Amino acid sequence: QVQLVESGGGLVEAGGSLRLSCAASPRTFSLSNIGWFRQAPGREREFVAGITWRSIPTDYADSVKGRFTISRDDATNTVYLQMDSLEPEDTAMYYCASDRLAPPTVIRTTHYAYEGWGQGTQVTVSS
Repeated sequence: QVQLVESGGGLVEAGGSLRLSCAASPRTFSLSNIGWFRQAPGREREFVAGITWRSIPTDYADSVKGRFTISRDDATNTVYLQMDSLEPEDTAMYYCASDRLAPPTVIRTTHYAYEGWGQGTQVTVSS
C-alpha cells in the first residue's frame, strides 16, 4: 500500500519561510514522480510542485514559481518543498502524493493521477 507522510507545516508571518517534508517507503519512492498539492477551505485541491524520480525536470504552479523549490533526497526517501516569501494566499493544507504511471519526464498536475495521500500538513501565513 502506497502511503506518504507530510510534515513541517506551521504558522509563519508573511515573507517568512517553511520547509515541508514528504517521507515515503523505498519502494514507493523509487521510480515515482512526487507531487505537492494544497487545499484551502472551500477550494479545490491544486497542484503546487512536482519532481520526477530522476529529479529532473521539476514543475511549479505559476503562483509559486520563484518562491518555492522542490527537491528530493534519494538516500532518505524524502521530498522537500522549500517555501520562501510566503504570502497569506499560501495558507492551506499541503499534501504530497506519488505518481508511478507517468512517463519519466512528465509531471502530471491533476490530483487524480496521484496516490498515497497522507494526512497533510497545515501551513498558515499571517499578514
